[in-house]
Amino acid sequence: MKKTIKDVDLKNKVVLMRVDFNVPMKDGVITDVNRIVQALPTIEYAIEHDAKVVLLSHLGRVKEEADKAKNSLAPVAKKLEELSGHKVVFVNKTRGEEVENAIKAMAPRDIVMLENTRFEDLDGKKESKNDPELGKYWASLGEVFVNDAFGTAHRAAASNVGIASNIKDTVAGFLMEKEIKFIGGAVDSPVRPFVAILGGAKVSDKISVIESLIKKADKILICGAMAYTFYKALGYEVGTSKCELDFVDFAKGLLEKANGRIVLPLDTVVAKEFDENAESIVVDSDKIPSDMMGLDIGPKTLELFKKQLEGAKTVVWNGPAGVFEFEKFAKGTNGICKILAELKGAITIIGGGDSAAAAIKLGYEDKFTHISTGGGASLEYLEGKVLPGIDCINDKKCTCGHCGND
Repeated sequence: MKKTIKDVDLKNKVVLMRVDFNVPMKDGVITDVNRIVQALPTIEYAIEHDAKVVLLSHLGRVKEEADKAKNSLAPVAKKLEELSGHKVVFVNKTRGEEVENAIKAMAPRDIVMLENTRFEDLDGKKESKNDPELGKYWASLGEVFVNDAFGTAHRAAASNVGIASNIKDTVAGFLMEKEIKFIGGAVDSPVRPFVAILGGAKVSDKISVIESLIKKADKILICGAMAYTFYKALGYEVGTSKCELDFVDFAKGLLEKANGRIVLPLDTVVAKEFDENAESIVVDSDKIPSDMMGLDIGPKTLELFKKQLEGAKTVVWNGPAGVFEFEKFAKGTNGICKILAELKGAITIIGGGDSAAAAIKLGYEDKFTHISTGGGASLEYLEGKVLPGIDCINDKKCTCGHCGND
């Protein structure tokens, strides 16, 4: 069990907080504030306990000087101020005198946000490659480190592992605590029956996840474009659907290994073009015309999935059922959202990425037990991997007197 922000004294201390404010932006305007909203409880707790809060986050990829302008955290600082109701002092530097002076000038309950940590990548990928000197420098700015950025937990960077290596008190924020509880819990000790729904475009993206879940889940429901690789493994015609020919044998092996626990769609929505206005028809999964492509699951599949989910106690969903960006081909994804939203007595978890975006876009964000803020991190956690951004958090000592972990 990991220590959380509640396990340390914050009063009058400079609290370095790694948050995940890698939000989508268009022309300098934030188009989805979910990650900022998810970080608010941890920030608010620190403020209420008289901490001086220093926020660090990355935003986008910074490969050259020109990337700086579109990836500044200045608009995020402004949005955080608006959403939290607290003044946020933004420092457009990642280190140096300006940063140090801003922190020295802080009073309890103040918030300072530093510029995009990835700006440090212009000089030899110092942030992303966990440069020891950079991690040590950032750690020197504070007294407590709170890691609340699950979205980056699968990567060892200077702003998570680097800081943690150089500061005594490293704890989880409330968002990180939730991710560990729900996704970690689903992997380590799920309440059964445990059903996983895996969608998205590629089998290759989810090889390790499927292999891991075959050992742990009672059922794995496959949807999205990855289903066509499984169809091919069964000898079905897949037309012009997205299909990974290099992974057909692998898919065949998974079906054999799963021994009936992998459930494939019964029908699919097909069209001749990848277009939101394309004319479409619904066909059985083994009857896809050779000149058409699958873009969504059909109504028979939704009924099948509903039946497979009856009585489930833990459900993890990662990856949409079709091209949900096109309204016409979002019925499958929308249908899964609705089924899970109405599932009684179950822990329902969306494992980040496109499926999380779909649920939020479709207005189901309050209907799930937990929606992960991490895409790649969620996948690796579902695989059962040790994530460096979680591993670096201090363990809570047990006081039971029996297990020896004291």
